[in-house]
Amino acid sequence: MRLLSDLFQNNREWARGMEQRSPGFFAKLAEQQTPEYFWIGCADSRVPANEIVGLMPGEVFVHRNVGNVVNPLDPNCMSCLQYAVEVLQVKHVMVVGHYGCGGIRAVLEGQYRGRVGEWLAPVRAIYQKYAASLDGDPQQQWKALCDLNVVEQAAAVWQSSVVRDAWAAGRQVAVHGWIYSVSDGLLRDLNVTVASSTDAEEIRRKAIDEILGARSR
Repeated sequence: MRLLSDLFQNNREWARGMEQRSPGFFAKLAEQQTPEYFWIGCADSRVPANEIVGLMPGEVFVHRNVGNVVNPLDPNCMSCLQYAVEVLQVKHVMVVGHYGCGGIRAVLEGQYRGRVGEWLAPVRAIYQKYAASLDGDPQQQWKALCDLNVVEQAAAVWQSSVVRDAWAAGRQVAVHGWIYSVSDGLLRDLNVTVASSTDAEEIRRKAIDEILGARSR
């Protein structure tokens, strides 16, 4: 059986390089984590959270799953959200999807059964909700559903009791919806930044209209 010794060697070189660039880095990192950001993203191996936004270890708290789903019935995601907001007191929650997402494509093509199929049920619900507006070229349909999924998952974050309780207590927590392009390495803001419940649904509606409107232009 392969013991992956090359990965351990990579790790030693990485740690040595980090310490050379920033002496005492790991000693400081070990004291505490005080990130301002909580990243909810896809588990896709091509989307490394820290690296694509130029952040160092310790600067972003991360939760990843297939399709960047925020399901209020998922204790993993909800406990990470609670820990990020209530304990780490992050100021920004970013829901980050990506184009070319296999989970989104599986929903479009009716693939995957078992646990993966169950997991993607919220994405299927989004697809069914907007299916009438997603006719046309399969690639564009895939792209649009990736966008819509981010917007609706971001809405699930700000609709959660964790975020609403933080707002009620006067905490400054902003929820953002972004999409990443694997083909060029760039992030795109989907204009669903929400910092209070007052205008949340209006911002969501406008973002969805923009995505669906873009398909008709």
